[in-house]
Amino acid sequence: MADDPDSSRMLDELCAAVLGHVGYTPPAIAEVNRELHAAITQGNGPGRCGVRFVAHGGELQIVVARVGVTEWRTTRRLPGP
Repeated sequence: MADDPDSSRMLDELCAAVLGHVGYTPPAIAEVNRELHAAITQGNGPGRCGVRFVAHGGELQIVVARVGVTEWRTTRRLPGP
């Protein structure tokens, strides 16, 4: 992903699709989306980055990785059934 308007829209859609699929509410999706945008546009360095969503053990981990920069991570409990 790059820090540009097209990537920003793609990140919005990706976040809504993944988080909505596992059952997060719209307010929770918006909160995570804000955090992801901040991680990509602030403090995680310039250039392209990768975003990874991993669900395991009742948690969702989200990672933003960029070459030469410390990964940004957040972990959330998955919504219950």
